[in-house]
Amino acid sequence: MDKRVYLLTIVSFVVGMVELIIGGIIDLVANDLGISVSQAGLLITIFSLTFAISAPILSVATANIERKRLTLITLLIFFIGNLVAVISPNFFVLFIARIIAAASSSLLIVLCVVMAANIVEPKYRGRAIGIVNMGVSGSLVLGIPIGLTIGNAFGWRAPFLFICVLTLFSIIGISTLMGRVPPSKPLSLKKQLSTLKYRKILFAHITTFLLLAGHTTFYAYLKPFAQTTMGLDGTWISIIYFLFGIAAVSGGALGGTVSDRFGTKPAIYSVIIIFSVAIFIIPYTTFLLPLFFVNMVIWGMMSWAITPPMQSYLMNVTPETANIQVSLNNSALHLGVAVGSTIGGIAIDVSTVEITPTVGGMLAILSLGTIALSMRAGSLQKERY
Repeated sequence: MDKRVYLLTIVSFVVGMVELIIGGIIDLVANDLGISVSQAGLLITIFSLTFAISAPILSVATANIERKRLTLITLLIFFIGNLVAVISPNFFVLFIARIIAAASSSLLIVLCVVMAANIVEPKYRGRAIGIVNMGVSGSLVLGIPIGLTIGNAFGWRAPFLFICVLTLFSIIGISTLMGRVPPSKPLSLKKQLSTLKYRKILFAHITTFLLLAGHTTFYAYLKPFAQTTMGLDGTWISIIYFLFGIAAVSGGALGGTVSDRFGTKPAIYSVIIIFSVAIFIIPYTTFLLPLFFVNMVIWGMMSWAITPPMQSYLMNVTPETANIQVSLNNSALHLGVAVGSTIGGIAIDVSTVEITPTVGGMLAILSLGTIALSMRAGSLQKERY
């Protein structure tokens, strides 16, 4: 397989990492800019919301531009967005910087997947796309611990400077190692969204949205939760996030294995049920750190084990629009992150940070209902008539 796929995986990791990096430094940002923790959480919300909305729109708008050239231009915009974050004097400027970074990163991840599929032989296409997506999933779960470690050592601006440096290396790598990749025939935004009229597909995407919203309701505020309930310092917080990251990445592989062995439907139901139980009992495990760690690993694995069986389920339901469904499911995931971080902030303002796992668990239970509605709906042929 073409080794440049791994370069695209690195690029996808770099641009994906910036989404949740705020989570590890959320208290540092709040203290320095004189805002509340829940207001700082909006920096995650606006990023994820912009990402979800701009991905399909920018993909269509830039469909006729040669891929390598577009990637370099978008990487430069991404670099500028993060540089603005480094020098931002107040919350408003940082907020705008997050919008710039989100829009450019959403297009970059699409470009990485498209280029990976085009530079390999057809027999390696699925594997290449899977490898690039590993970079994306890895960045989402490791962004917080990386930001936390660098932020605690050098201040909250340092993680964004770190991303700027990595972006420059990505620009050099793409410009020197990647050849020209012609644009492919675009799918209209209308065609992408038209499949959502079918209940079987719509409720599947809503399931992903709700489960990730429930997850982020707690995960975006895991640091203040651990500090408040267990009095842990920076070192222990770093350990928590790195353990979670390892669990989440391995959870993706576990979800795919279970799906292949037992089928997509049993896998999806099992993941949601185990996730719900794990997140609900988190507040009751804080009295004993080893017990908290064990439960956190289970929760972490289940939080990202949902994607492989869910996307396989969608591809089985409508193979003719498989690529569209994967794209829309990723948008649903990012919308879930955006809404979840907002709900978590509201929960903290209304009550305390200790309630966030319970609220997240309630959203997870709702996702169990929506996947049941999806699976009970008739085939797409029946829905058409």
